[in-house]
Amino acid sequence: MAAQPSEPVQPTRERLFYALCEAAELEHTLMCTYLYAAFSLKCEGEGLSAAEAGVVSRWRRSILDVAIDEMAHLAAVWNITSALGGVPYFGRDNFPLNVGRMPAGIVVKLAPFNPDTLQHFIYLERPHDSDEPEGDGFAPERIYSRGSMVPLLTPMPIDYDTVGTFYDTLGRNLRRFTETIGEKAAFCGDPGLQLSPAEVDLKGVDRVICSKTALAAFDAIVVQGEGAPKHATDSHFSRFCAIRQEYRALREANPAFTPSFPSAHNPVLRTPPRPEGRVWIDNAQASAVVDLANAAYALMLRLMAHAYSIVGPNPEKAFVVDLAITLMQSVTLLGERAARMPAGPANPGCNAGMSFTALRDAAPLPSGMGARRFFIERLNELAGVAQGLVARDLDKRMTGAAARIADLAARAEREFARMAAAPAPVRATIPAAAAPVAKDANPTADGGQPRTVDGVEEIEAKDMTLLYEGKRCIHSRFCVTYGPKAFLANVPGPWILPDRMPVEDVVEIAHACPSGAIRYRRKDGHADEQAPPVNLLSTRENGPYAVRADMLLDGKPIGYRATLCRCGASKNKPFCDQSHKEIGFAATGEPESGKTDMLAVRDGELAIDPERDGPYKVRGNLEIISGTGRVVARVQTARLCRCGHSNTKPFCDNSHLRVGFRS
Repeated sequence: MAAQPSEPVQPTRERLFYALCEAAELEHTLMCTYLYAAFSLKCEGEGLSAAEAGVVSRWRRSILDVAIDEMAHLAAVWNITSALGGVPYFGRDNFPLNVGRMPAGIVVKLAPFNPDTLQHFIYLERPHDSDEPEGDGFAPERIYSRGSMVPLLTPMPIDYDTVGTFYDTLGRNLRRFTETIGEKAAFCGDPGLQLSPAEVDLKGVDRVICSKTALAAFDAIVVQGEGAPKHATDSHFSRFCAIRQEYRALREANPAFTPSFPSAHNPVLRTPPRPEGRVWIDNAQASAVVDLANAAYALMLRLMAHAYSIVGPNPEKAFVVDLAITLMQSVTLLGERAARMPAGPANPGCNAGMSFTALRDAAPLPSGMGARRFFIERLNELAGVAQGLVARDLDKRMTGAAARIADLAARAEREFARMAAAPAPVRATIPAAAAPVAKDANPTADGGQPRTVDGVEEIEAKDMTLLYEGKRCIHSRFCVTYGPKAFLANVPGPWILPDRMPVEDVVEIAHACPSGAIRYRRKDGHADEQAPPVNLLSTRENGPYAVRADMLLDGKPIGYRATLCRCGASKNKPFCDQSHKEIGFAATGEPESGKTDMLAVRDGELAIDPERDGPYKVRGNLEIISGTGRVVARVQTARLCRCGHSNTKPFCDNSHLRVGFRS
């Protein structure tokens, strides 16, 4: 049993920063070890029966969810550090961690999924009163004590038996520090530097403004995973115990059941100066894949660090975080690919694995053009290398990662250029006419032909130019039922004759069009359509999302109204084309309400970025409502399902990965 933490005579800000750095490193390394084990798990067709593959797929999802929780814990620790006036810590040691980096009883190294690794995870996440043993092969290299019993000016590490005990000590010290100097003096950092729900959709990541919110963050970390009570059925400890029980049952039914690839323990990309406990990957192709995965992971860290240098709420802060999280999806694909490749001649029978190489410098880049240029350059470097690897490796994970990184590189270049050129919100605009038309011209009022510009028909009338974009039309029939004189149903030739109705009536019909297929430009001096005062996304029963907002779709303005596919079957993605009817798509228009706290601002630009083979990434103020208008959620960032299979509609639950959705 390790010694319990020795508390200094009086906690200081420097000591708190030191302890928070260890907390960040602990959460960070745990996240990497869980990801590594998840990457090593097999899929159907890789030596597993369909039934076994279904169970293992569920394990993978559960372990990845735990890793995402660790990311949220890490962000919570960063927020507390920032709230106290410090700079969040993004560094860590390489695997396996050197002796003394953590207490002797906290062993952290990369290992594939197997019974011993699973038992190790259970041991790390155990409640303080648990008698769970450590997994075989994870015993500490030596038993030691850290720190000093004599109070020193220099911060020293502390020992702890469980992660929960560590956070209890950290919480007590934070409380004592705050009681000594006062809340206002203790929490002197700029709250705008922290991450919040405006930038990231991670459970428990909220701004820290006082000791109450800081201690609540510590409590959430403990209850959710590390040291959670045994009765907390959704804790990390309980999840890993459930996997162990299922593993034993499957192994009993099939003694040959092997759910994972033999990935390396602590892989490295060069001859290690200290080879014990490490595997050198000398397969050139595998080494290149691991190198790309490591570089993408390191860039993800730089992006997250950079976000903490931008004062929010700010569109660039949210965009940088979104780039980081999306990049991690490519890291997942590359990590899974590496686990399926031989490590090389030096280690026969052993596969490679992502090593999560840590940069010496993971400090935040200063805000401004220099950081933007760095991220654009680095993403393009990654995209070039990924494309070169695809030329030699057509595995679906490799091609998927390369395509995603290329998308991110293009998106970063486009968005950063837009931010630099126009920091103020850009209002959505309607496509301009190809040439000016005289005010009294009316070539279509008596059956003339409309002009088509970039797929948009332009029908000239006396007081307006009516625009019709057929590929966005979902045949809601408001036009032909509200204005049958001007919008003729089932007739040959021109069918839109706007001068047959008063201009204000035509404008009302355009505003009723949910898809944005009908728009207009006024010629009579009256204002064109304005952005709505509240951004709304409605979930249609068994149908699409109907959005009303000042929208940017993939960075391009598309107007104020759109219907977006959520069944996954549209042939006109991301727009709805009524395919939901053909496939019998079933999805309620009345999902349960979640977080509905009122937003400080309810309008403004709404950025919608359809992720390749994934959900809609939404940034901006948005109220999600049911088909009958009830508030489902109010968000500033969200991932919305568009594969049609999520069990948490309208939100994504990563079912697109399970069903192999292709956009």
